Amino acid sequence: MRFVWQFLAVVALYAISGNTVTAVKDNDWLTFALGLVMAALAVLVYAWVVRRTEHRQALDVAGEGAVAKTGWGILIGAGMFGAVIVNLFASGYYEVDGPGSGKAALGLIGFMAAAAVMEEVVYRGVLFRIVEEHIGTYIALALTGLVFGLSHLLNEHASLWGGIAIAIEAGFMLAAAYAATRSLWLPIGVHFGWNFAAAGVFSTEVSGNGRDLGLLDATLSGPKLITGGDFGPEGSVYSVGFGALLTLVFLWLAHRRGNVVPFGARRAARVNATTTLLR
Repeated sequence: MRFVWQFLAVVALYAISGNTVTAVKDNDWLTFALGLVMAALAVLVYAWVVRRTEHRQALDVAGEGAVAKTGWGILIGAGMFGAVIVNLFASGYYEVDGPGSGKAALGLIGFMAAAAVMEEVVYRGVLFRIVEEHIGTYIALALTGLVFGLSHLLNEHASLWGGIAIAIEAGFMLAAAYAATRSLWLPIGVHFGWNFAAAGVFSTEVSGNGRDLGLLDATLSGPKLITGGDFGPEGSVYSVGFGALLTLVFLWLAHRRGNVVPFGARRAARVNATTTLLR
């Protein structure tokens, strides 16, 4: 039941946040402010529902180290997308036509902050964390990553390949980042850095949701496998490759720190506890 209550609480807020921020998207200043408010509210609601249903503090959104972890995440996410664009630019598929709009980019900060926090709270904070307790890190990473990727099939210019690409480069990678740190702040930062770089800096399509004008006015054209086509660069083989590589790095860190939950660990813990009581 704790999964049900947590999931319902964060998904309800997700829906409210999405509708609210989208409704004011034409006003960049309002989008910026409301997006940040909704992002903060998502963290507070998550911490509250975990405390109420699990009778403990939500340590994965603890304040200590939050700024540093989020900052590192933003650098990793933005750097990863920047590497994709560098490859596309070098191949002649990405061209900068001139400056974009700083005001529009400001609005995208709020919009992408709300989206990143909401999705991480839902998919990593609730779904991955609780599923992992029952079936272990690897299977939970695979299943929740696929759910995350396939959920993007609802987007306007979605494709099956785009959904699979998102599952690999984002669903798997962000779950691995959570496993490595046992904190939501790093995956939130990575998610935001990637999305804002895509829309707010390089003005490309994000997950098939349409193109926004960011800091650069640019065009992207070329083979679908390389550029991602209508889905955007997230459907590029470059994105999939970089995401898969980062997934392996985070899983290595998780192993090194002893953060990988083996399959059946929860059942084994119950058996051991019962045996101890019988003795």
